[in-house]
Amino acid sequence: MALSSAYSEIISNAIKAIHARTFFAQYPEHPKAYGEDAAPKGQVAFDSQRNHKFEGLLQSNATEWIGEEVSPYTLEALGVTYPAFDVDTLIVRSGRAFEQWKKVSVEDRAEVLVDALERIKNRFFEIAYATQHTTGQSFIMSFQASGPHANDRALEALALGYEELSRFPSAITWEKPAGKSSIKLEKTYRPIPKGIGLVIGCSTFPTWNSVPGLFASLITGNTAIVKPHPKSIYPIAVVVAEIQAALQAKGLDPNTCQLAVDSSSNLITKKLAEHPLVKIIDYTGGSAFGSYIEQLPGKTSFTEKAGVNSVILDSVADIKAVAQNLSFATSLYSGQMCTAPQNFFIPENGIKTNDGELSFQDTVNALTSAISGLAANPQMGAGILGAIQNEATLKRVESSKDIADVLVEPTQVANAEFPKARTCSPVVLETNAKDFGVYENELFGPIVLFIKTKNTEESIRLAKEMAAKHGAITCAAYTTNDAVAANIEDEMESVFTPVSLNLTGGIFVNQHATFSDFHVTGGNPAGNATFTNPEYVNKRFVWVGHRKMA
Repeated sequence: MALSSAYSEIISNAIKAIHARTFFAQYPEHPKAYGEDAAPKGQVAFDSQRNHKFEGLLQSNATEWIGEEVSPYTLEALGVTYPAFDVDTLIVRSGRAFEQWKKVSVEDRAEVLVDALERIKNRFFEIAYATQHTTGQSFIMSFQASGPHANDRALEALALGYEELSRFPSAITWEKPAGKSSIKLEKTYRPIPKGIGLVIGCSTFPTWNSVPGLFASLITGNTAIVKPHPKSIYPIAVVVAEIQAALQAKGLDPNTCQLAVDSSSNLITKKLAEHPLVKIIDYTGGSAFGSYIEQLPGKTSFTEKAGVNSVILDSVADIKAVAQNLSFATSLYSGQMCTAPQNFFIPENGIKTNDGELSFQDTVNALTSAISGLAANPQMGAGILGAIQNEATLKRVESSKDIADVLVEPTQVANAEFPKARTCSPVVLETNAKDFGVYENELFGPIVLFIKTKNTEESIRLAKEMAAKHGAITCAAYTTNDAVAANIEDEMESVFTPVSLNLTGGIFVNQHATFSDFHVTGGNPAGNATFTNPEYVNKRFVWVGHRKMA
């Protein structure tokens, strides 16, 4: 086996993009790029899988077949079941596969993993339907996030790992002059993987959040066990199945990458995470469990947890353009994104615009009107908001009405294609800066808080304080004053939070571009790692050097 020229070019282009940080996409986000017959084939594949066992995995002798996925659009069970295995079985198989996989060269590993991505590409539409009907994302968002964008994130981690593993020579002759003679040593340098990696998935982004860690572990020679959320298995099951197929095609053990399913009533996550042979853990989800993962002894963890994301409003050129942008950002996938803005800090004296002063109330009115208008728009509302993945999110929206003044009541959003869809427009609340308890925690879902502050200085201070104490993944800021903009960047970067300044039009604070944007900085309580920097791959292996007399 060797790295083919076509796959070598893919990795080379990815490495160039990582260094340049300019726009690059190996996998186009436009559905039409994959041929006219790709969409109907994906639909047929999804429909055919419904109410059947998922037979695509190369994992034998299951103890049982389980599955509990329910579509947020139809409120009906998908009926798909997956093979389940004892934790010890998964660990033993992963350990055996590790003995083989760690000896495979980085070029051969890369060949297998790029081949897997190319196989996954052929199932983008099936993955899209699976994502839509497990997470509640709209179809186009499901296609982009779980298909091309996820593949690009996986390629980014793969390429960075390939580069880091190739950073040093594998062997040299070392000579030190010593008077009339010299000392000669033969030295070898080997990157040694740590062992078994565990990837813990989430229910809202089952592939996009999981594949970076999965491919980072595999390219660095570790084996992987993928433990998806029991409510959202299908999309990542396809990914694991294609990785296993790529492994088998090269004569390698498919158990190098395994799927570990469980049920809500019998979770196996802790058993896997605490197992002494599991050395690496990638986790996306709530802060409490993420903190537990980070504190496990003897593990290298990479976490993405909850964050309290802020919007700082100081001054704007065009309030209408800003309101439209922020209404989309708050409404996209009903706020069920770790990058969605939650806390809007607005000075009590209002903000400046190119058309003059705008009072606090008029600023609030402009924003609430845009949020309400988008949700009520029959052409846009249902598609942008999608559906609510978990019933608990609806309960959170309803209970939030008791913590602050309600400016906009949440309502059901009609979906013509799926009349039974579990939907909810954003609830908009207003509170005062002194009421820390109202806005200092993440309120996951379509919940927006307008917070009245004394001035922009207090807005910045509070946004910084929230990020330092509770974490933040994004911060949106609007100002026409260069000095204020510089101050916002300085203050927020001191708590390791990236700032998006004056976004309008078709780019939103929620979006992070592969090969260009770092997703989560790893510097505040929102998570301890980032997609994707060298540390993200380097901590998965150890350089060991051997010496012998020449």
